[in-house]
Amino acid sequence: MTTTQGWTEQHVQVAGTSLQLFRGGEGTPLLVFHGPEGNPGWTPYYEALAQHYLVLAPSHPGFNGSQRPAWLESIGHLAHFYHWFLDEQHLEHVHVLGFSMGGWLAAEMALMCAHRFAKLVLVDAAGIKPREGEILDIFLHSSEQLAQLACDDPRSIPQYEEWFGGTAAPELAQQNREMAVRLCWKPYMYNPALPALLPRLRLPTLIVWGREDRIVPVNCGELYQQAMPGSVLKVIEGCGHMPHLERPQEFLQTVREFLGP
Repeated sequence: MTTTQGWTEQHVQVAGTSLQLFRGGEGTPLLVFHGPEGNPGWTPYYEALAQHYLVLAPSHPGFNGSQRPAWLESIGHLAHFYHWFLDEQHLEHVHVLGFSMGGWLAAEMALMCAHRFAKLVLVDAAGIKPREGEILDIFLHSSEQLAQLACDDPRSIPQYEEWFGGTAAPELAQQNREMAVRLCWKPYMYNPALPALLPRLRLPTLIVWGREDRIVPVNCGELYQQAMPGSVLKVIEGCGHMPHLERPQEFLQTVREFLGP
């Protein structure tokens, strides 16, 4: 286990698998699911959220420092895995925040067992096929191309070169990409049944989207909002697929106001 001021990196056992977990803060548990690019580690937005919540940010099985179980081959499998994780950690009534593929995962978990969750935040989430446009095939683009496509204006991110400058180990990026393919292929990045199933959810849900998202079009956010009774859609102008990086203050304020103390 690695410990630094205010947070720890540890490995926990779930379903016979070693799961990398970043943990910090205190208060109501907030489970954060990363997207197909992998877990960025303990980030400034994790740190900001940890001032108010107990932030739990795992690396999905097969991503980063987590082992890949042979049986795990779909987002549905991943949702079952994380319910097992909640069992092992004795967690109930948690908030869940999911980015991109992680938002899709959060929605699938809520459909399986909504009473385990307090509130749900979906950020530019995959999972629903758009009626207008299409979800970009990220596996046809290099990491450098995706970094450009993900942000509406990379110049608006002071740390852009630090975060997207190609410093990540190429073998780790390839490992994460291979696992994302395994989870999200056929059909690509969506569940055809999800729009029909979501109306049964009665869970307070915030849907956050960048207006200029070129990865998962904003129409998907509109479809999520239409399918989920009582959900709220917040569209951030001048923002692409990563509002937590492109508009961090507006993003954090929106999430904090929704989740509450």
